[in-house]
Amino acid sequence: MKHIFLSLVFSSFVIISYSQSDKTIEWKTWEQLEHALKEQPKPVLIYFHADWCAYCKKLDREVFTNTKVVEKINRDYYAVEMDVETLDTIVFDGVTFVNTQAETKRNPTHELPLLLGSRENEVFSLPVTLFFDTNFVVRDRTYNYYTARQLLDAL
Repeated sequence: MKHIFLSLVFSSFVIISYSQSDKTIEWKTWEQLEHALKEQPKPVLIYFHADWCAYCKKLDREVFTNTKVVEKINRDYYAVEMDVETLDTIVFDGVTFVNTQAETKRNPTHELPLLLGSRENEVFSLPVTLFFDTNFVVRDRTYNYYTARQLLDAL
């Protein structure tokens, strides 16, 4: 009887742990972000990445799956993630953005990440994470890998 009780307790713990780690960030599209900001302003996190970026993959795997990070972002922020090489046309705030480099570069970068994530006198590099206030004004930019703890501190 004691073994059955312990098995049930352990099974419950495993199920609860699994369901908590199953949560994901509620990434929005640019269109959804624009609508959400009009309805209820919140701070915004924008994450630019590419399939070939090793640090981006590490962020996806280790940081953006962290339960505390997921809960904090989903509760207090709107979040957008974007592959910088997308060929999608994006309309945001009445402006149309495209990937003009698609025909001429091996790893073409879309106009939107170039506009929001570039640094003066430096080559565009990934990963790029941008933090905006409730008025959609850039509060901070990060151009490297960070841990879940570092991201929580920045949020």
